[in-house]
Amino acid sequence: MPLAPALTALLRRAAALVPSQCALCHAWPAQRLCAACQSQFTPPVARCGSCASPVAPGIARCGACLREPPPLDGCVAAVEYGYPWAGVVAQFKFQADPGWAAALAPVMQAASGASALLQHAELVLPVPLSPARLRERGYNQALLLARALGAGVRLRHDLLLRLHDTPAQSGLARPARLRNLRGTFALQPLAAGAVQGRRVLLVDDVMTTGATLHTAALALRAAGAVQVDALVLARTPFRYD
Repeated sequence: MPLAPALTALLRRAAALVPSQCALCHAWPAQRLCAACQSQFTPPVARCGSCASPVAPGIARCGACLREPPPLDGCVAAVEYGYPWAGVVAQFKFQADPGWAAALAPVMQAASGASALLQHAELVLPVPLSPARLRERGYNQALLLARALGAGVRLRHDLLLRLHDTPAQSGLARPARLRNLRGTFALQPLAAGAVQGRRVLLVDDVMTTGATLHTAALALRAAGAVQVDALVLARTPFRYD
């Protein structure tokens, strides 16, 4: 008889704390992600400081962000969304495996520029799921990452709301994604003043075109945030405009 999802998730979280095989190279003994794999699969990549797209070394901002500055002041991505991270994210999000958060947070913290974003943020907000998606999955992977990053009392998962789910975004260009997301995010009405004049850091697992993070950032700026940055685990290799 299969284990209940809640019990399965609990066992996986416990297993993440016990030395075993590395999930990537299967070395023994190791934590879920061994130091060798973390080093091998996180090569340094020059990225745009505004959208985290790959750029040539020495370039601070990509051409797209220079032409049309995004609503994010800064954006850091730890890895490219490809092998092995695409499979890891799939396990984390879709296979009831929240234990990955503890292993992935150090990968994010080690990214160039991540420490500065975490240090200067006055509020750390995970990108929220819709209520329906949260019930379906049982947890918000962005919230688990933000907790594992050590946001502490700065972490507020109750401020930014996702009012409704959006149609499938895969395969859509950025303009279509933005249309899908229009009106999706809002600030909790009784606590919206909490972001007034504050430096806010958004945390998410994957950034594709940036439409989700940009829509959330616009809602925060409308509520008075003076700076909005983003820290994500993975960035798709190309910007789909």
